[in-house]
Formats: sequence, C-alpha cells, structure tokens
Amino acid sequence: MAFLADALSRIKPSPTVAITAMARALKADGRDIVSLSAGEPDFDTPAHIKAAAKAAIDRGETKYTSPEGIPELRRAIAAKFARENRLTYAPDQVIVSTGGKQVLFNALMATLNPGDEVIVPAPYWVSYPDMVRLAGGTPVVVEGPLATGFKISPESLAAAITPRTKWLIFNSPSNPSGAGYGWDEVKALTDVLIAHPHVWMMTDDMYEHIAFPPFAFCTPAEVEPRLLERTLTVNGVSKAYAMTGWRIGYAAGPRDLIAGMVTIQSQSTSNAASISQWAAVAALDGPQDYLADARGAFQRRRDLVVGMLNAAPGIACPTPEGAFYVYPSVAGLIGAVTPGGRTIATDADFAEALLAAEGVAVVFGAAFGMSPHFRISYAAADAQLVEACSRIQRFADALVRP
Repeated sequence: MAFLADALSRIKPSPTVAITAMARALKADGRDIVSLSAGEPDFDTPAHIKAAAKAAIDRGETKYTSPEGIPELRRAIAAKFARENRLTYAPDQVIVSTGGKQVLFNALMATLNPGDEVIVPAPYWVSYPDMVRLAGGTPVVVEGPLATGFKISPESLAAAITPRTKWLIFNSPSNPSGAGYGWDEVKALTDVLIAHPHVWMMTDDMYEHIAFPPFAFCTPAEVEPRLLERTLTVNGVSKAYAMTGWRIGYAAGPRDLIAGMVTIQSQSTSNAASISQWAAVAALDGPQDYLADARGAFQRRRDLVVGMLNAAPGIACPTPEGAFYVYPSVAGLIGAVTPGGRTIATDADFAEALLAAEGVAVVFGAAFGMSPHFRISYAAADAQLVEACSRIQRFADALVRP
C-alpha cells in the first residue's frame, strides 16, 4: 500500500517557485544570477500600512480571529468593491484568506465533485489547473493565442462548455501574459455565460491596479450585473500594495458559497494572520497615492523590457495591457543551437540554456500552458532589467539559428 495520497499524482510543484529557488541556490553558490521569475513587487510596503500593523501589535491584536476575517476588514473590502467596482456586497458575503491562492483553493474545494469541469484560459497562472485537479475536478484548457493578444474568444468559450462545466476562471490583467480584457471583450464573454446558467465565474482580479492606459480595468460582475449571483470576485492586497509576504487575499460572492469556503478554511488554516488583517484595513481604507506611483513605474519598466526584448533576434514580445509580466515568443529560436552544441527544441530548453549561459532566470512557457514562450517579471529595479535584457540579447545573438 502506497503511503502518499493518490491526489499527489494529479499535481506537480509550482514551476515558478521551483525556478526561483534554483536561482537563489545558484546565487548562494557564487553565480552572478539575475532572477526575473518571481511575481513580486520590489517596492516596500507603504509606510502607513506598516504603521497600522505596528499599532495592531501594540494594541494586542495578536489573537485568533474568526475564520472569515475581522469585521473591520470585511467591511473595508465590501466598501472597496462598492467604491471601485460598483459591486454591492454585505460584509457577510466576504471571506479573508491567507493570500489569493487560498481563496481560489477554498472555492474549488467547496464546489467541485469528481468529473466537474473548470474552464481555464491559457496561458494561465501555473496553479489553476493543479488546484482544480487536487479538488477532484477536470481542467478544460481554452487557448488564447498570441494572434489574439492571448485572449480567448466568445466562440472558443462557448465550444468548451459542457453539461459538466462548473466554473470559468477569469484572470485580467493576466499572469503570465499581462493581457487585459476591455469592457466590450468582457461583455462578449459574459453573454456566453448568460446563455449557460449552470456555469459560474471565478474572477482573479489580483492585478486590477496595475493596468496601463488606455486600457481600463473592469470586472465581469460589474459589466454584467446578472452574473453577480454566480460570480466569485477574488482580489487581494499582495500585488497592488506590495504586500506579498503579508498573505492577505479576499473574495466576495453569494452567501452559500462564502459559507462553504469558510467551512473549508475553518478546518485548514483557520484565520489569516491578525496583524496582516489590520494592515490590510489600512491598505484599503487609507491613502491610495502609492497605486498611481507604482503603476507609473511598472509602465516605464514594461516599455523598457518590451523594447529591449524585441531587439533580440528571434524573440517577439507583445506589449501587455497590465500586470508586471511579459510573455515573449521564442518561436524564432526553436531549432537554434547554442555555442556549446545544445539544440533549443522547446521553451524549457531556452530557459535552461539561458540560465546556464547568462545567469538569467525566467519561467518557460509550457508551465503556463502555452509554448514556445517564456515569462519575465519586470517587478525589479530598472538597472536589473537592463542587465537581464542585455544578457538575453547576447544569448540570442550567440545562437546559430536554423
């Protein structure tokens, strides 16, 4: 009898975490490594948020909270949805979790039965399909190719829906591509779901505040209010407020769904860290000046990276609408040979050879369900980005192309 659970055979470790760890290990061994694999803002958490956390400690806010989160934070989240997204939720329709990843996991665990299907647009965040599998469901991948800006069409969505479809996971702006769906594009997708009332929508809005003009963010339940009662609107403070390590994600949705998610959470992690919750109250209710400053810096970095990558032979890098990632194509380098005689047959080969030759850590496209691409996170200092892109140019120049 095998000791480990069969469920482990359905999933694999996160490639982004694994590559980041590999880069750290190489750096610890003395290699000159530039790692652009982790999706984490390099800015410090704003001062007023840190001050709120310190004040919470001084007040003794260091005990267990209810699993769904402190009332003050749930009220702040409901107010945020009303203020920024024109969505009306009561505080008892809100759950606070240990990061956005736990929110998604709770929802899938609370709703999926064996054989249930979840539509996952590709390229996708690496954890979506594995979380679906771990919860007993079946991921159904729908590709949004480079030619359509990495966006799925209403026709491809409709074609993927079956009687077993339970969810569509929707991420805009996207990790890994940075693609953002405008109002009319979202409306076209929600029209499909209106015609299929058994399908719910899980919206991962984590990059809402990293959206570059003229693109304007919108969330599906805002675009189509008739979907509000079968939409889980997911967000968090990690990316917007440079609070990745604080581990606060949140969601709002129908009461029965939220109650089921709270039940799952009460038997797993219980509450998110009390101090982090008070910090998140300050993030949502406090000054919002940081958001515009960070967005401006990310947009400048995006333009820098896109320009330098497009100057590398064999690499084609589209300009994303948001987030802090680019997802270049290396189709022009497939079949090329390194100076050491290694053939670049896949995007994984490209990423491995780049790390070995130039010490630049990126994530290969197959991890996100679409090849041949790679992902760069430009949430890094300008000088680091210039150095990394210069090394990528040098690596591409050195390849013998077919």
